[in-house]
Amino acid sequence: MRAKAPSPDTGRRLLVLGLGCERGTPPAELLDLALSVIPDPEDIAFVATLDARAEEPAMHAVARHFCVPLVTFPAARLEAETPRLANPSDRVFAITGCHGVAEAAALAQAGSGGRLVVEKTKSAHATAAIAESFQPLAAFSCGIDSAPSFSDSSREPA
Repeated sequence: MRAKAPSPDTGRRLLVLGLGCERGTPPAELLDLALSVIPDPEDIAFVATLDARAEEPAMHAVARHFCVPLVTFPAARLEAETPRLANPSDRVFAITGCHGVAEAAALAQAGSGGRLVVEKTKSAHATAAIAESFQPLAAFSCGIDSAPSFSDSSREPA
């Protein structure tokens, strides 16, 4: 599978799957949640989350499943998305330093013109949201072992 940027040729949407989770969330739980909110898996171009979850095995498992890069953002960058969040949370802010993780990460990667198409959805230990981007973002091929990981400060592999 290859992440696809939208184009007149493909007609595909460019969706960003934003995820949040507690430390140690089982990969199966996060993947099940992701699958429950995604309208078309072929449209997922990125998985995005808080940088504090960059090493979570569940995050990498989901990115590998969809064969897309995992993009991470610092809490301050996610906090900047608060005005665009459908479900800001003071509780999440107290824990992470931002008022939302899944929605904010999806919107941050989708860009200023992006919009939420699936609001925050919860499982026992995780959250997921989807944003659609209307700007071109790089597309990547997936390796066998894992998808590359990126930070918001660079689009170069980490």
